[in-house]
Amino acid sequence: MSGPSPLRPVDAASVILIDRSDDRFRVLVGKRSSRHVFMPDVYVFPGGRRDPLDSRMPVHAPFHPAAFERLKQRTPVRTVPATLRGLGVAALRELREEAGVTVGSAVDGAPAGSHLFHPDLSRLRFVARAITPPGQVRRFDTRFFALFTDDAEIDPQTVHDSPELSDLRWIDIFQTLKVDMPAITISVLEELKTSLQQDPSLPFGGQAAFFMHRRGTFVRDLL
Repeated sequence: MSGPSPLRPVDAASVILIDRSDDRFRVLVGKRSSRHVFMPDVYVFPGGRRDPLDSRMPVHAPFHPAAFERLKQRTPVRTVPATLRGLGVAALRELREEAGVTVGSAVDGAPAGSHLFHPDLSRLRFVARAITPPGQVRRFDTRFFALFTDDAEIDPQTVHDSPELSDLRWIDIFQTLKVDMPAITISVLEELKTSLQQDPSLPFGGQAAFFMHRRGTFVRDLL
C-alpha cells in the first residue's frame, strides 16, 4: 500500500522591509506566535499565504515590468498574471496586518479600521523564492520581495506589533544576528547581503535565488 501523497506547496509571499538610513541596511523582523503550527517562536519577515481574493484585488500600481518578468521565471504556464500579481498583494496585505504598515492607497468608502486598501506593487523587488521541503506540517512556495522604506515613504518608527508578529525589531544585516531565525530566512538574508554589496540600489530586474530540495538535497538555483 502506498503512503500518503506529499503536501503540495501553497503560494505565499513575504516582504523584506529595508531601512537604508544612517548608512546602514536594517530589515524588519518579528517573532511568530507560539500558537503557530509552522515555525513557532522564531523571527521572520512579515508574510503569509496568498488568499484567492488577493489575485482579484485592484492595485494602486502594478509591479515594475522588470520585476514582473523576473517573477515569471520558472512558473507554470497555467499561472496567470493575476496570480502573480496576487503574490505582491499578499505580501503587502500581510505587511499591513502584521506590522501596521500600509503601502498603497485607501479604498473610498471603506469603514474605519478596515483592512481594505489598494496595494502599490511598483516598488517591490523580487529577490528570492523558497519551497518548503516535503515532510513538513505545512509547505509553502514563498516569493520574497524587498522594499526600501524611503521608496514607499514609510517611517520605520511607525511599525507595531500584532497578534501574528510580536517584538518587531530592525536588525542590521551586516552585523551578527542576535535573534533565532529559520535556516531559510538566514539564507535569504545572505543573498540580500550579497546583492546589496554588488549594487545597493537593488535593480528591479536583478537575479533572484531559488531554494528547494531535489531528491532530498538542498539546492540553490537562480531565476
